[in-house]
Amino acid sequence: MKTAELQIGCQTFTWEMLGAQWTGGPDDLVGAIADGGYFGIEITDTMIGHYALHPAAFARTLADAGLKLVSVAFGSSSGFTVLEKIASDLDTTRRWVDFAAHFPGALVSMGSATVVSDGRRDDKFAVAAECYNRSAEIGRAAGVAVAVHPSSHHKTLLFSRGDYDRLFAFLDPQVGWVPDTGHILRGGQSMDDTLAAHRARIRYVHLKDVDADGTWAMLGAGVCDVPAVITAVRQAPEFNGWIVVEEESDHAGKDPAAAVRQNRETLRRFGF
Repeated sequence: MKTAELQIGCQTFTWEMLGAQWTGGPDDLVGAIADGGYFGIEITDTMIGHYALHPAAFARTLADAGLKLVSVAFGSSSGFTVLEKIASDLDTTRRWVDFAAHFPGALVSMGSATVVSDGRRDDKFAVAAECYNRSAEIGRAAGVAVAVHPSSHHKTLLFSRGDYDRLFAFLDPQVGWVPDTGHILRGGQSMDDTLAAHRARIRYVHLKDVDADGTWAMLGAGVCDVPAVITAVRQAPEFNGWIVVEEESDHAGKDPAAAVRQNRETLRRFGF
């Protein structure tokens, strides 16, 4: 089996986590990521700014910076688990699928299902799966792959290996997965086992690190075996080659641009 050529990208949540302290715009993000030595960008719906309605303009900006769009990532206040909100969530999917369709190879990444309403937790997996499945069908019709990005944050429905298994059992094969190394480790999961169990769904990977207590750490400073992860995901049949670095440690909170530059240097020391 031929392995995909590796490409290193950067996720913009590193800046988004600053909240009101961040006063820049998408052009600043593009500049910082290009200057940091990356070749691609995954941008969130909250950070796309004035380009949200102007994909052609964003394409020109990325081309000028030497970057490719890896993915557009979005979440929902419904947590994708409220049946009455599925129609609205699908409208949002259409919006970002239409945007991503302007960028050959770009995906749409849907955030982790979360518990934001009353009712049995177990019942919410089927609702989330319906939303993800129907979103992937919207993407398929437009030639845009759609993938799920689980997290370990508060109220997530996708924390443990059992949670992953339960949701993925409901999902159509066309629904991809963006494994996130930091969230997998924070969920107490075995990295090798989890990646192997759902290898067929892997589209690209979010790479970040945590210490032994699950606290965010700079890449290479925690317990994530970076070379082993990259070796594992390269064996996935649908892996597109993108390793997207995301940084959530306190270092990033102080200086996001410096943190992502340091992470890129760390990957170079690992040989990537």
